[in-house]
Amino acid sequence: MAFDADEEILQDFLIEAGEILEKLSEQLVDLEQHPDDSDLLNAIFRGFHTVKGGAGFLQLDALVNCCHSAENVFDILRNHKRKVTPELMDVVLQALDNVNAMFEEVRNREELTPAPASLIEALDALAIPESETPTGVSTPVSQDQGDITDEEFEKLLDAIADDKAEASAQQDVVEQTPATASEAGGDDEITDDEFEALLDQLHGKGQFAAPDAAETDDPRTGSGGQPAGDESSDLITDDEFERLLDELHGKGGGPGGQSESNEGSKPAASASPEPVPESAAKSQPIAAPAPTAKTAAPARETAPVGETTVRVDTKRLDDIMNMVGELVLVRNRLQRLGSQSEDEHMHKAVANLDVVTTDLQAAVMQTRMQPIKKVFGRFPRVVRDLARNLKKEVNLVMHGEETDLDKNLVEALADPLVHLVRNSVDHGIEGPGVREEAGKSRVGTVTLSAQQEGDHILLSIADDGGGMDPDVLRRKAVEKGLYDQDAADRLTDNECFNLIFAAGFSTKEQISDVSGRGVGMDVVKNRIAQLNGQISIESELGKGTKIIIKVPLTLAIMPTLMIMLGEQSFALPLVNVVEIFHLDLTKTNMVDGRECIVVRDKVFPLFHVKRWLVHGAEAQNEVANAHVVIVAMGTKQVGFVVDQLVGQEEVVIKPLGRALQGTPGMAGATITGDGRIALIIDVPSLLQHYG
Repeated sequence: MAFDADEEILQDFLIEAGEILEKLSEQLVDLEQHPDDSDLLNAIFRGFHTVKGGAGFLQLDALVNCCHSAENVFDILRNHKRKVTPELMDVVLQALDNVNAMFEEVRNREELTPAPASLIEALDALAIPESETPTGVSTPVSQDQGDITDEEFEKLLDAIADDKAEASAQQDVVEQTPATASEAGGDDEITDDEFEALLDQLHGKGQFAAPDAAETDDPRTGSGGQPAGDESSDLITDDEFERLLDELHGKGGGPGGQSESNEGSKPAASASPEPVPESAAKSQPIAAPAPTAKTAAPARETAPVGETTVRVDTKRLDDIMNMVGELVLVRNRLQRLGSQSEDEHMHKAVANLDVVTTDLQAAVMQTRMQPIKKVFGRFPRVVRDLARNLKKEVNLVMHGEETDLDKNLVEALADPLVHLVRNSVDHGIEGPGVREEAGKSRVGTVTLSAQQEGDHILLSIADDGGGMDPDVLRRKAVEKGLYDQDAADRLTDNECFNLIFAAGFSTKEQISDVSGRGVGMDVVKNRIAQLNGQISIESELGKGTKIIIKVPLTLAIMPTLMIMLGEQSFALPLVNVVEIFHLDLTKTNMVDGRECIVVRDKVFPLFHVKRWLVHGAEAQNEVANAHVVIVAMGTKQVGFVVDQLVGQEEVVIKPLGRALQGTPGMAGATITGDGRIALIIDVPSLLQHYG
């Protein structure tokens, strides 16, 4: 392992290879649905090839070997010499798991654990065409796991000499072929003519080019694939030279035995691994037409494009966001002071500052945004593996993958969403036989979607499975002692659906490695609540279930409703606020020993939060008239009695100090526009502790 390499090079590898591996997981599952997609096959081939190249530069041999074997499989597939099957995909996905495991070991600077020998053997077996391979040296060389040996190179020269003898006998048919490149095959050294013919082979020219490559015309090239007006050029581009170096280091098959693919960006990525000196890498004009239209030649006419992106450490982005947060607090303070002034110039200056601060805040937030696809990308593999394990047929549909949200939220949502998707496949989708008996398609559908709604993101996980039976949920609740029979009978259907979020609650009769323990959904609910989000369930028996999650776009700055309890300021997250009204506290009702109010024929439990959060004589100062704020947590809604409403304000969340950390019902603190400290209320935690 070469972890002593330049740290910057290693970091570049970790970033670029990490992005490629994320894509590969999704591309491999997509390939199973579209096995004849040449673009997809080529993209996967390039992915393994690129990771192998970076790993080879860092001398990560175990990673190189696994990627090389996987790359050979896709070289066969993209040349249509083998069919994509579920069994083949099982092996390839196992290889990707091993590559990912080794990649994490590289990230952690640990010694690499090589892929099992049985896996490498399985990959090598799949890298042999299903039909008889042509005679030659291509197949043995393509199985090589590293650099070519001296003995293999001697055999290669002998093979070139044999090809030359055969080609000489057919000189009246072939004007010039790469096989003539071995006038002295028995010598220890390769001649100039042999080397240049060998380069022709590596570039896919002459009789070794793919016969179907010429079928694709490029408007920038002539009929033979050469750039129009540039047939006599002796120069090769940087991209061609880089590929040549790859080929010379043992990546791909032998000369003449491995035809080129239809793929444009890597025309010779699987060519022979002859150890030709790099300094001699120069292509030679050839009289015979080169029937490959998709070469790297178009790159010669493309002007180099400058870097349009730059990688920035996320800590630096966090620091900038914190400074913008402080600026927001200053703006709020100036707005409060400006409202007390009658100076027109002051009002204009504050208004301008408000506009600039808002724009800056939006711009900085945008730099922290990532598409939700970063999370969605792992689900095709999750659904595919789970469906095969459960012997179900499931199709995953995703919408809104480009929806952006804060990077911290992207990371925080990953585990809850994985659990919900697994839950839909396991609990929601029925087996193929059951679905057919119910008049449904054998293939179930899980739909994952995301969309922005104001300053929030709506995520939904829907399935067209059997749905949830409220009566079964009521019975389970009674069996587990959560409710007595009378209380369970009074539960609405939505309240029954929400029982699945109770700790230890499961409708599975048998425990498996997937579900049945009642662990997970309660964790999902708590995690969403920690993100100041909400989760709700819609279900119809026999039709399916839909779980909806609503979370803020960012966790750094939060829109709140500022309230007063006595002389103390508090902030209620606006996402929890449903409605506000004035109330005569003498007109409340008692239901089951709890104070309630009736609004539009709907009963809401009433809580005097001042009794919980304010102590001393001030807490005893009750008023006859007060404001009631209806807050929601999922499908549950309650009323909070507050003394005064200040208004809506964007606040920057600051962590509580050590003395206050873990205080029930408190999510953090902020500084208000008038310079005072306000505590931010965590509604679910507050009700769980006091309610």
